[in-house]
Amino acid sequence: MYEWIGIITKHRRLWAKVAWGCSLFPNTILLLLCKCLGDVWYALSRKGLAVRVQSNMQDLLNERSGKRLRGYCRSYFHNLVITMFELWIESYRLEKMAGQRFQAEGEEHLEEALLLGRGAIVYTPHVGNFFYYYWYLCQKYPCLTIVTSGSEELQPMYHRFRDMGCAGLDYDATPPLELIRKLRHHLAANGVVFLLGDFYRPTFPLSRFFGKSTRTPEGAASLGIDYQVPIIPFHGRRIRRFVHKLTFEQPLHLYASYQRTQRAEATKVLNRYMERVIREAPEHWFYWFNAEERWEEGSHHAAEHNSLSMDTSDEKNSHTSYSA
Repeated sequence: MYEWIGIITKHRRLWAKVAWGCSLFPNTILLLLCKCLGDVWYALSRKGLAVRVQSNMQDLLNERSGKRLRGYCRSYFHNLVITMFELWIESYRLEKMAGQRFQAEGEEHLEEALLLGRGAIVYTPHVGNFFYYYWYLCQKYPCLTIVTSGSEELQPMYHRFRDMGCAGLDYDATPPLELIRKLRHHLAANGVVFLLGDFYRPTFPLSRFFGKSTRTPEGAASLGIDYQVPIIPFHGRRIRRFVHKLTFEQPLHLYASYQRTQRAEATKVLNRYMERVIREAPEHWFYWFNAEERWEEGSHHAAEHNSLSMDTSDEKNSHTSYSA
């Protein structure tokens, strides 16, 4: 997947010129072109990427028919191309067209949470065009996120949105204590932290996701419990053409139900939220291409032991918990 993205992103200057040319065509034509390119990509990868994507869908959504899974898989490739089009072409006029690109629902939940004065965490999986959603938040709130730009192919995308005013802390380049300190200070100033909770690293704490043992970051649960920060479950998806619906749900006050020693259990609550969102619109989840790499079947007992015995008092040891 990253190789495909690298092919698209390496000619950064070219895309500004292409964006100008595309502005001459109606959105219906551009959307049709994106879907056609998605079909070509799907056809070319029928013995590679597409097989892996559909296999992962079958693994996690095995209650659904083969026909539906094939439809999800094809739509997944459509959405990949449309998202890349939005990032590299449509984004050049995003500021001008923002009023026509986003439909927010429930944003009052975030605004009310900020009235507490402790900041807020907007928590989401990699569903839809998450770059766009972070840009939307940055236009309205003092916002910060954590990125993982260790992959050379992804760096141009992060640079593109950095140039558009979207600040981010690089997980791979920021020292652990500095990362934690900056997140704390940002929340203490009543800022918004945008956390994508379905990152996977083999160094993350053990947890459960889709009923399987895996490793997920505990950053949102840690900040929510330790500093009494409300967490706003959020997701977005494209609903027609290039219009995205942004859904803000009622805040979770994890600090009211969990102690510091229960971060792992609180994280499972957040994981169940992400699973629900992914099940509702599977074709919009980014990580189908390598989902099989994150499962650790047979480690269930180790995960439970880890959730009971984890020492959360050492900031250095909790660095991976703060990545999300």
